[in-house]
Amino acid sequence: MLLLDVSTRSFRNLSEARIELGRRTTVLFGPNGQGKTNFLEACHLLCTLRPLRAQKLAELVRIGSEQSALVRGRFELSGGVREVEVEVGREGRSARVDGKTVRDPDELFGGLATVAFTPDDLAVVKGGPEGRRKLLDRAAQNRHPSHLADSREYLRALRARNELLRQDAPPDLLASFDEPLARLGANVRRRREQVLEEIRPHAQQAFAEVARGEAPLELVYLAAGRDSDGLAGAGAALADRLLGALRRRLPRDRERGYTSVGPHADDLGLSLGERAARLYASQGQSRAIVLAFKIGEIENLKSVQGRAPLLLLDDVSSELDPARNAFLMAYLAALDGQVVLTTTDPKLVAKTAVLEAVFQRVEGGRIAPENVLFSE
Repeated sequence: MLLLDVSTRSFRNLSEARIELGRRTTVLFGPNGQGKTNFLEACHLLCTLRPLRAQKLAELVRIGSEQSALVRGRFELSGGVREVEVEVGREGRSARVDGKTVRDPDELFGGLATVAFTPDDLAVVKGGPEGRRKLLDRAAQNRHPSHLADSREYLRALRARNELLRQDAPPDLLASFDEPLARLGANVRRRREQVLEEIRPHAQQAFAEVARGEAPLELVYLAAGRDSDGLAGAGAALADRLLGALRRRLPRDRERGYTSVGPHADDLGLSLGERAARLYASQGQSRAIVLAFKIGEIENLKSVQGRAPLLLLDDVSSELDPARNAFLMAYLAALDGQVVLTTTDPKLVAKTAVLEAVFQRVEGGRIAPENVLFSE
């Protein structure tokens, strides 16, 4: 899969233009606040129908614009060139493939896998469980595009049950949400655990290479209620065990006003040897862990899909020390896939002399080719 070009209209601060991408690496460079991340956001939206960093779709529409935001991209696939168009207005989003309306990412010719690495990801190790759950869910959706639909349905049922708990609703009304929560929750958790099993060996190998001499990286799925409710393993009976846990915890959930068990309360355990990374990892080790996880995800998608995903890197080089940045650049050079990355300092990329890169300067929302030799 190759993303050939991207066109935008009324999308954040980007000028209306068609930007051609390199077949290997495209480097967007310029000062902060000029539109580099916005372009990555457009690429991500085309592949997933979801924003990369924006909290709400409406944030993608240019401030003060009376038009909806529009992103159009052409993809080169084995069957030819296909066009994806995503429009975002104040009332929602619509998407089309070759002019035909689609609703979910799995309708985009089986899903357009993309792995994104942003500075926000570097806080995952030390932050709360929500960030680590998102890390797993993004990986699960790339592997199984239908994961997003189950996750959305699960969250709708969860919000409804929590509202009923706060209203002290009768037991039979609350019970009507328990079965779908257990069924959907089991689906969400099984996919998370499956993709973690697949990613783990790739991530551990990458960490061993990027953090030589460190204790080995361990990644473990930590289910809420794994001890108290027997939810330590997934297995075929997971939905029944989740249902039993929901019913046993009902008095406690009523008192607290929220559902205390299910994939929304699970976590991803990260450790170096026997030491929890959240408590003991240094800043450099935390960055190496996230880098290794992302590389693990890329390698897993290559092995199961036969091709590398589109890789989006947002100013990551400035966040890594020289040794880890050199490792990343060498990995990208050997990757048989397409990369779009941003940087404030193109020398961080150009001086490696290992990437076949097309350089694009970004200034005031305008993107223009500038293939020059960057000297020291």
